[in-house]
Amino acid sequence: MAPESLGQIFLGATLANNFVLAMFLGLCPFLGVSGKLNTAAPMGAATTFVMLVASLCAYGLNWLVVHFDMEFLRLISYIVIIASAVQLVEMVLKKYSPTLFRALGIYLPLITTNCAVLGVALFQTAREYSFLQALTFALGGGVGFTLALVLMAGVRERLQLSRIPNVVQGTALTLMLAGSLSLIFMGFAGMGAGE
Repeated sequence: MAPESLGQIFLGATLANNFVLAMFLGLCPFLGVSGKLNTAAPMGAATTFVMLVASLCAYGLNWLVVHFDMEFLRLISYIVIIASAVQLVEMVLKKYSPTLFRALGIYLPLITTNCAVLGVALFQTAREYSFLQALTFALGGGVGFTLALVLMAGVRERLQLSRIPNVVQGTALTLMLAGSLSLIFMGFAGMGAGE
């Protein structure tokens, strides 16, 4: 099989294999922060940054643990890197945008436990991506995560202006919207490179 091009990797991670809507990873911030556009986009940007840092560090760490024959340390090393990147994002937001820091609330530290971020590191390692492919995959995953958050927030904000039956308001409506978006993104499945 021919190696994937950078465009295929990016489109695959963004649309066809979207971490949230196709793989169902990172649902906690997806459902929690997607209520308003002014929190969804910055959360997506913060998660994208953490994905890029995690991807960069995971690539180097993977080389190191394979070189020294210590693959058993791979997972715990990835978790430490992700937690450190989230702390960096949290400190920057707290200093330069306290309003956004308060708006994101508990969901900002939850990036640490966001399985989509860990998924980037694990998938790129399992697929044996080169350095550039790994960064493209992380960027595509982050853009896809942001896209899912912004789409969901836009629909939820729009529905606040509509009359909705009481039986489907709240969590029920949010889950139906998430399912509908997931079905829509499953239409991109043919765009993936053999996945």
